[in-house]
Amino acid sequence: MFAKFTREMKETHTILIPTMIEPHFTFMAQVIRAEGYKCEVLSPDLENIGEEGLKYVHNDMCYPALLVIGQFIKAIKSGAYDTDKVALLITQTGGGCRASNYITLLRKALENSGLEHIPVISLNFGSLDENAFSLSKKSLIRLFYAIYYGDLIMTLYNQCISYERTSGATQDAYDECVRYVCERVGKWSFYRLSHNVKFALSKFGAISRDSQPKVRVGIVGEIYLKYSPLGNGFLSQYLVSKGAEVVNTGLLDFILMCIYDEVFDTKIYGIKSKTAKWARLIALAVQNRQERIISLIRRHGKFRAPTPFREVIGMADGIISHGVKMGEGWLLTAEMAEFARTGVKNILCVQPFGCLPNHIIARGMIRKVKEKYQDVNIISIDYDISASRVNQENRINLMLQTARA
Repeated sequence: MFAKFTREMKETHTILIPTMIEPHFTFMAQVIRAEGYKCEVLSPDLENIGEEGLKYVHNDMCYPALLVIGQFIKAIKSGAYDTDKVALLITQTGGGCRASNYITLLRKALENSGLEHIPVISLNFGSLDENAFSLSKKSLIRLFYAIYYGDLIMTLYNQCISYERTSGATQDAYDECVRYVCERVGKWSFYRLSHNVKFALSKFGAISRDSQPKVRVGIVGEIYLKYSPLGNGFLSQYLVSKGAEVVNTGLLDFILMCIYDEVFDTKIYGIKSKTAKWARLIALAVQNRQERIISLIRRHGKFRAPTPFREVIGMADGIISHGVKMGEGWLLTAEMAEFARTGVKNILCVQPFGCLPNHIIARGMIRKVKEKYQDVNIISIDYDISASRVNQENRINLMLQTARA
């Protein structure tokens, strides 16, 4: 029987969160703290995380699982935490991806390490796990705002870092905006969407930028590898070092896709669901706020605004069905089409080696995307514990050379 997180542990235990996407996870951690929990987002700087993960996860399983579990076990063994006063938090989507089974693998790894007394908490929007850990409805709303602000700051950072005239100016603006948002979690000012978006726009807008165009490279792929520097070998930093501009779609689009799965199940398959109506209403409310942010970015005039999700949905038409929902589902293919349609002609498709859903909806759909957008340059890169970093970087450099030719 696995250890459960009890109500008493709220006062005594520190909840550890794995690395994936920033500043989103920093904001989410602050939301959890506002509920009275102690928590910490792990740093991706620990060495030999992959090798640690291999001790507990078979290489055939899933590269992100290997890294997440390796990072947890490595952190616990580092001596930085009291193993009697620590818990682990992991997300679950509940879909057909193997990621929903990470929690079982993690508990097995803890048992094999003699650490089975450490509770593992599932953060999900269903009822996938039983624990005393819970968030109020107010905090669930705050999590959506955390994603709004995270997507905004990530987008502005990417549009500035490759063009800054003064080294460090973009990082300074990023740090100031992150502090600003974190200070407002738990306060009414956290919900002042327009005011907070304008603050971030003013800070990044004040950065002096070079007007010389750079090669823009869009990143799509499996959700963990797409965002996590630990998983993709600090891909964004590498592209910036090579003089490219990174273009990444927001985490909110993935969340919206998961919500729309309920709607499409009813529309396409005729599955009767009591939650489909609520899913549609929630999606519309979330999209309305997303579009308010997009409107503010456009009005500001210095930055390219993301594509509204209402339009992203239509970009799958004629290429892939909205009924395809394993892994990142139809959204991954739609993102490639979105990049192609918005002038991002160079696309890196990152995926774990052996990930069946991603090989179908990513690599398997490249030809169809190219048939519709013939001038797009798409490179697929597999990531694995045994993958050659040199080979990966050579393929990226070849893509950049082709783009500049």
